[in-house]
Amino acid sequence: MLAKLDTNSDEPIAKRVFRELRNAIVSMRFRPGRALSEQEIARQLGVSRQPVREAFIKLSEAGLVTVRPQRGTFVVKISVKQVFDVRFVREAVELAVVRRACEALSAESLDEIHANMAAQRAAAEARDNERFLELDEAFHRAIALGAGCERAWRVVEEAKAQMDRVRYLSLPNATPIERLIEQHQEVVDGIIAHDAERAESAMRLHLREILSSLPELERRFPDLFEHDGPGTSSAAA
Repeated sequence: MLAKLDTNSDEPIAKRVFRELRNAIVSMRFRPGRALSEQEIARQLGVSRQPVREAFIKLSEAGLVTVRPQRGTFVVKISVKQVFDVRFVREAVELAVVRRACEALSAESLDEIHANMAAQRAAAEARDNERFLELDEAFHRAIALGAGCERAWRVVEEAKAQMDRVRYLSLPNATPIERLIEQHQEVVDGIIAHDAERAESAMRLHLREILSSLPELERRFPDLFEHDGPGTSSAAA
């Protein structure tokens, strides 16, 4: 069930609808195989059908739903191939970003990152996985924007939908939150020390965590994954 959107927001309705649906899919509230009704979603969110239709198009472009003519719109399974492809792209981009952050990260951004780290620890203590993932996203975004790499972050943000679903499943099924926080802290320590090698190494380790958790998640949730190309089995990673 989706909550009605706040009608007082200045943000475009279509963008908010897309975000709500994306979050529902990533958090597995809308599981793979589920049929999505344009009319029903519009009713739940309290909007017209047009922004929902636009959101479906964007979700299809992100690889989260498939539109089948005469049949409807369905949430797709997690593509193992896309997870590997996006992780490769994300690592390349974020390693370059963290190197730049070591050279020039604003004091304001560093304060934001410190506050984010404190909030991560509070979320871990409360066992609030969904809140932690929001903070994890904000952590990476703060580094990118603080380093002046807004366009690079948009590339990552637009590509990583499949990866985000695996990240959600991994907590707490395969990856302890405390391990991720330690990895984040090592990235921060490298940035503060202006040690690009240390920060890059820490970020690489962090972004490769998914390669360790994926085989266990596939074993536990085989119905959620799809192997859609040669060499996509995580068991061989």
